[in-house]
Amino acid sequence: MKIFANISWLIATIIIFVSLTILILIFHIVPQPMAPKISAWIIRLSTFFCVEIEGTEDPEANMILLNHQSDIDIAIMETSTKKDLAWVAKKELFDIPFFGLALKLPNDIPVERESKTSLVKLVRDVKKRLDMGKTITMFPEGTRSTKGKMLPFKMGAKMIADKYKLKVQPVVIMQSAKYYNIKNYYYKPGRIKLIYMDSFIADKTNQDWLKNLREKMQKVYDNELANNPSHR
Repeated sequence: MKIFANISWLIATIIIFVSLTILILIFHIVPQPMAPKISAWIIRLSTFFCVEIEGTEDPEANMILLNHQSDIDIAIMETSTKKDLAWVAKKELFDIPFFGLALKLPNDIPVERESKTSLVKLVRDVKKRLDMGKTITMFPEGTRSTKGKMLPFKMGAKMIADKYKLKVQPVVIMQSAKYYNIKNYYYKPGRIKLIYMDSFIADKTNQDWLKNLREKMQKVYDNELANNPSHR
């Protein structure tokens, strides 16, 4: 059974790379943001996972913050919204041949988390993407958390949201690492749930809103896990 899951992981990973290749090839041919959407739908349909959506997307929200468990989280989010998303990701990913191009073409935003200079550039880059009509999309944990407990949220998300008084919509993705886990070379098709939480305007006078948001998102995650046996 494990061997089959490993083989399935390899096939799913190949599909992801093929979809990124298609994104690069069609980017200057199709209207934007169609290239990332088409690439994400290829992943979603070819790997046979479906997405159940709970809650309502706020069309006015210009920042999305979501938990991060798996490399398929991006495809889940891209296929669950018509918004033109600008993903914030660590700069090292942009330096990877081929993969970096798939990030640069859609104007995703690189950041060096430990560099103050990079944070200043991040603020400028976010303003440019907002002016382009994009929705800033971040994994505030900064990396994958596969154990069911969200990691502490990085302050970069709060800094950006406070600076531009963004309307933030939190999104909780349930158990995506259960279906695609790059560390364990594991994949199986299934139904993944995405939960839209209520949006809010960032308030810089509230120093704890990001910390409180993590607690609220974790509570939503825990409640869903407790009340829906299919996630276990």
